[in-house]
Amino acid sequence: MKSLTLVREIRARQSIVFEALSSVEGLTSWWGPDDLPVLCASADIRVGGEFRVRFRRTDGREHECAGEFLEIRAPELIVISWRWTHGGDPDERDRTSYVEFRLRPIAQGTELTLVHRDLASGASVRSHRGGWAGALSKLPRVFAASHTE
Repeated sequence: MKSLTLVREIRARQSIVFEALSSVEGLTSWWGPDDLPVLCASADIRVGGEFRVRFRRTDGREHECAGEFLEIRAPELIVISWRWTHGGDPDERDRTSYVEFRLRPIAQGTELTLVHRDLASGASVRSHRGGWAGALSKLPRVFAASHTE
C-alpha cells in the first residue's frame, strides 16, 4: 500500500485549526481541491461517527467521500477512514484508506501534518496529493480574515 504526507504551517491557534477539521462549518470552508464551495456535508464528530462531503471540481465533475471518525484527540489528532462514494480516483473504488490530521503548536500558529495511507497505487497517491494540496491551500485563507492571532 502507498501513502502520502503533506505538512503545512497555518497562522492560527491549534484549537481553531482543530475546529476547522472537526465541524461541518469548518469542513465546508476548505474541503475540495478547487475554489468551489462544498455542495453538502455532514459529520457526526465522535469516535464511530460518520462524515460525508460532496464537492464539485472546476471541470464540473462531482465527487463524494465518506468515512468514519476512528480517533479524536482534541486539539491534536483526528483519524478518519476514507472511501469514495461517488467519483473519486478510479484506483480507489470499493476500497477504504485512512487519513490522519496531526496538529502541533508552533511559534507562527499550527503545524498541520496530513498522512493519507493505504492508497492503491502511485497514480492514486499523485491524484490525492493534488487534491489534498488544493484543499489545504484554502485553510490559510479561511483564517486570514477573522481567526488569526
